[in-house]
Amino acid sequence: MTTTAPVASPVDFATYGDYTLKAATRPDGSFARPLYRFRDRVTADGVTADGVTADGDGGFPAEPGRYHLYVSLACPWAHRSVIVRALLGLEDVVTMSVVDPVRDGRGWAFREGPGHGPDEVNGFTLLREAYEATEPGYDGHVSVPVLWDRRTGRIVSNNFPDISLDLGQAFGRWARPGVDLYPEDLRAEIDALNERVYADVNNGVYKCGFAESQEAYDAAVTALFAALGELDERLAGRRYLFGDRITEADVRLWVTLARFDTVYVTHFKANIRRLADHPNLWRYARDLYANPAFGGTTDFGHIKRHYYGTHPKINPLRIVPAGPVVDWSL
Repeated sequence: MTTTAPVASPVDFATYGDYTLKAATRPDGSFARPLYRFRDRVTADGVTADGVTADGDGGFPAEPGRYHLYVSLACPWAHRSVIVRALLGLEDVVTMSVVDPVRDGRGWAFREGPGHGPDEVNGFTLLREAYEATEPGYDGHVSVPVLWDRRTGRIVSNNFPDISLDLGQAFGRWARPGVDLYPEDLRAEIDALNERVYADVNNGVYKCGFAESQEAYDAAVTALFAALGELDERLAGRRYLFGDRITEADVRLWVTLARFDTVYVTHFKANIRRLADHPNLWRYARDLYANPAFGGTTDFGHIKRHYYGTHPKINPLRIVPAGPVVDWSL
C-alpha cells in the first residue's frame, strides 16, 4: 500500500543517545517500573470491564472505528492487546499501528520496515507526539500499548492491564461469538493469579535483568523460578490456567513465556531453567502458539532486535544473537 504518512529518521544512537526509563532504581538495587499516566476506560453500556461505573461525563463508549492501538510487537505488555484483539476478531473494529522495535533516545518511532510502518491515523513520527497531544509538555515515560481516541484526539489509556480487559469486554457486540476472556464466575480467581504472575513472572524477568545489586537479582530470580514451578504444577492436569477455556490469565502469562528462551534466559539472566525444561509449561506454551491469535501475532525478529538492541547497560555492543533455534511446533 502506498502511503504519504511521514516517518521518523533512522535510529541514531550517536545523535539521540539511548532511551531511558523515567523511573529510578530503588536504593536496594531492585527495578521499579514507571507509573502509567493515562488511565481512562472504554466502557460498554457505561460500565467498565471489571464492573466499575463510568464517570458521568460521557466517558469513552465502545464504538467501531473510534479507537486505535499503538503497539510494539516486541513489547510483552503491548503484545497482550494484540492477542486479545485477534482472539475477539476486532481487527476491523479497533485499528492498529506498529512501531519500530528499536528505539533511540527519542523513544518509540514510526518507520518503514518488516512488520512495522507509518502512523496512518495521525501522521505522528514519534509516539511521544501522542502523549504531548494529550498532555502538552508531557515529560514522563512513553510506553506501549497506547489506546487512542480518534474523536477527542487524545490518549484514552496507556495502562496495559486496563486496555486488554476493555478490548476483551467492552466490544462484545462486535466480537467473535463465544469468546469471554474474563468470565464473571472466574474473575476473583483470575485477578488473584494475575497479581502473582505479574509480580514474579511478567515483571519478575525485568527485576532479574535490570537488577543493580546481587541481592536484588538473587531475590528476583528465586521468586521467578518458584512461580514458574508452581505454574508448571498447576498445568499438570489442565490445558489452560483455568481448565479448557482461554482467559485473560493465559494471555498475560503467555507473552512472557514466548520471550523466555529467546531473550530472558540469556539477556535477563533468568537462566536457572529454560521454559523448555518445564514440561507442562512448555506443552501449554506451544499449544497456545498454535492458535493464530498467539503464534500469528508473535514476531521473534522484533523481539530480539528490541531487547538486544536497546538495553545498553546489559548489551552495550548491541549484538543480536543468531539463536536460539526453538521449535514451537507441538
